[in-house]
Amino acid sequence: MESLNFLDIFQGLNTLVQGFSTDPKIAFGRIFLMVLGVVLLYLGRKGVLEALLMIPMGLGMATINAGVMFFSAYDPATGMNIAAGQAAQLPGTLFVAPLASNTDALVNILQIDWLQPIYTFMFSNGLIACFVFMGIGTLLDVGFVMARPFQSMIIALFAELGTVFVFPIAVAMGLNPGQAAAVATIGGADGPMVLFTSLQLARDLFVPITVVAYLYLGLTYGGYPYLIKLLIPANLRALPMPVEKTRPITSNEKLVFAVIACVLLSLLFPVASPLFLSLFIGVVVRESELTYFFDLFSNTVLYGSTFFLGLLLGVLCEAGTILNPIVLKLLILGILALLISGIGGILGGYVLYYWSGKKYNPVIGIAGVSCVPTCAKVAQKSVGPGVVVLPHALGASISGVITSAIFAATFIALLMPVMAKLPKG
Repeated sequence: MESLNFLDIFQGLNTLVQGFSTDPKIAFGRIFLMVLGVVLLYLGRKGVLEALLMIPMGLGMATINAGVMFFSAYDPATGMNIAAGQAAQLPGTLFVAPLASNTDALVNILQIDWLQPIYTFMFSNGLIACFVFMGIGTLLDVGFVMARPFQSMIIALFAELGTVFVFPIAVAMGLNPGQAAAVATIGGADGPMVLFTSLQLARDLFVPITVVAYLYLGLTYGGYPYLIKLLIPANLRALPMPVEKTRPITSNEKLVFAVIACVLLSLLFPVASPLFLSLFIGVVVRESELTYFFDLFSNTVLYGSTFFLGLLLGVLCEAGTILNPIVLKLLILGILALLISGIGGILGGYVLYYWSGKKYNPVIGIAGVSCVPTCAKVAQKSVGPGVVVLPHALGASISGVITSAIFAATFIALLMPVMAKLPKG
């Protein structure tokens, strides 16, 4: 009888120990990502980052890099059987195989990896993004946009500067047009939109782009207040907004707006029509007072989708994926896109400040970065005591969602023919 190897019992440790001799970069990467996952969970718990996303994402990230084991029957990355002559054992996990595409391999993986059904049938086709948009739609009061459409859209357009400027920078850094467009949409600060665009234009990089996007979106809540303090002096942050004489906007008017916007945008940009429909059907449910649907979308669908989105993003953060050299480019471009968009939004706020005769608080501009309602809350918390800018900020933020969808749809419509002509692989 062969002597029992201690490490054979604890395979996670075994793969880590062997990794230090076979691939030290991956081994150290696993340790780093385990620690990072715990840190993200802690920051989410403390309210520094978005808790709903970061807590499941952080724990998933730590677990996926800890729970690595050896497989001897098939390649855990693809689900394909190990060919003769290959290594007898390959490291992998029991969570998700994002590269599984062959029909037989996928069926095999669906029976083994416990999150694979959710990934295959909800994540990899953008369905989970649509579910999130349905839930968000029920929370949006489009009356904030209808009350001040000009102001809201001006700020939203300025807040897309990150999307516009990062695209050529990404191409210059060696990404193809589809990959460049997908990472540039991070500047719109709309996670479902980034996920959807990546699936259409950069499927080969859709996992790392989506992970980078959501990781950074969780950081906006903590980073944008410092940007506001840097670019807007205290006296302007304390500028009170003048009392507006606006009439109440009825539910019927909001309903008509949602229907017209959904149909018109789908007519112009059919490639993004699933997202438009998902967003505006949430608005329609809200304004139609369909109580049971409202409760379903605003609670079960939204929070269930957000939870599994965060969890899947976490378990997709394997060391082998995250340590791909191209991820460094994505990290640089993603933070650059959000930074330029934040500056652009504030610039839009300054434009309205001078346009209004110095009566408009420029802090509202940050809300144009469409991370709704996070950026609107950031704007309200960044102004002086007693100053109320939330209604204006929500209008800008909701407009930002619409403009980010338009920019994403434009990229997809223009670049899909280009990407089809590029050589595969």
